[in-house]
Amino acid sequence: MSHMLSLTMNDAAAEILVPVGGTILTPPGGLAPGLRGLLAEGIIRRRDVLTWANSTGNANGAPSFFGDLTGWECADSSFHLEDYVPVDVQIIDDAPQISEDDQRILLLHGVAFAMEFRRLVIELDGPGPVRCIVGASETNATFRFHQIRAGESWHNPDLDSYRMDRMVVFDIKPVAG
Repeated sequence: MSHMLSLTMNDAAAEILVPVGGTILTPPGGLAPGLRGLLAEGIIRRRDVLTWANSTGNANGAPSFFGDLTGWECADSSFHLEDYVPVDVQIIDDAPQISEDDQRILLLHGVAFAMEFRRLVIELDGPGPVRCIVGASETNATFRFHQIRAGESWHNPDLDSYRMDRMVVFDIKPVAG
């Protein structure tokens, strides 16, 4: 079974990822080793949820207080890219600050990670549609994933409504053929 990959991003992300004349969406020096390590750990299905293979989340209790399975998966799968990618995070007035240049680096790693993550989805038994969400702001950058379910959504589909975040969303969907 083949898969279709759809990528959408808000204007704020496009401004720093796709400058005039275009660019290849590859982080300098390739994907950070720590992110490669996360990919090596893999993903699995536990009951109704998709999670990291080494997750300690209680899938038996999903969705718990999250309201739906999508919220549970996003909470369980979320991690900070700056924990794995060497960027300069300044602490100013007790708050982290990440420069626009470093936000770009984090987004590039998030995009590259999502492209590699796609292989994990394809290799699952009974692969279904999965969404990856990468966001970066002045204070942090995150990656999270969830299965795509009718009537459930973690993010606002109007990505430009995120005024403080640069957002990139990947949908990985099986295609009959």
